[in-house]
Formats: sequence, structure tokens, C-alpha cells
Amino acid sequence: MNKVIRVQQIGSPIRRNARQFATLKGLGLGKMHRIRELEDTPAIRGMVRKIPHLVRILEEDK
Repeated sequence: MNKVIRVQQIGSPIRRNARQFATLKGLGLGKMHRIRELEDTPAIRGMVRKIPHLVRILEEDK
């Protein structure tokens, strides 16, 4: 099984630029405190690195 990371939204997309909002939507987030389990791929990691002020990685399963 592939690695999984849990990502939680901790910041609001209000008054952020469209690119950050689109990245948040791409991760399946959009409402405060929502948590998603996502496959741990370089693409997902890159998206999380682009918006560290809006999301937090809760845990990483191996």
C-alpha cells in the first residue's frame, strides 16, 4: 500500500490569490479544519509546500 498523509486546513482562503485557492481546492480542502487523507506523492508534497500557511500535515502513515 502507498504511503498516506493527513492534511488539515488551518487557514482561510479569503483574501488569498486565485493560485493559492486553486491549490487548496486541488487538495480537496476549502472549509476550515477539514481533514483529507491523501496519497504521499511528490505532487501532493509540492502542493502542501506552496501553501504552508493554510494547511498542516497531521500524520504520515508508512
